[in-house]
Amino acid sequence: MAEEKVSCAVPASTVEGTAKEESAPAAEAKKEAVRMGVTVGMKAPDFTAPAYYKGKFTTVKLSDFAGKWVSICFYPGDFTFV
Repeated sequence: MAEEKVSCAVPASTVEGTAKEESAPAAEAKKEAVRMGVTVGMKAPDFTAPAYYKGKFTTVKLSDFAGKWVSICFYPGDFTFV
C-alpha cells in the first residue's frame, strides 16, 4: 500500500481480473444485462480503492486483507471530515 498525497482529486478504484471484452457479434446477441448480486459467503472480486488507513490516505487492495474481516464503506458523503 503506497501512501498518496492528500488532495481534492480522488483516484478511481479498479476491479482486478475483469472479464475480457466479447467480440461485436457475440455482444449484440447477448442483450441481457449482467447483474452482480451480493450473497453471504460469496467471495468478492479483488479491487483497489482509495482509503484512509492507519492515519494516512493510501490505496488499498482487497486481496491485502485476505483471511481477515473487512468492512467496506461506500457512502462517501456519510463519513466525510466536514
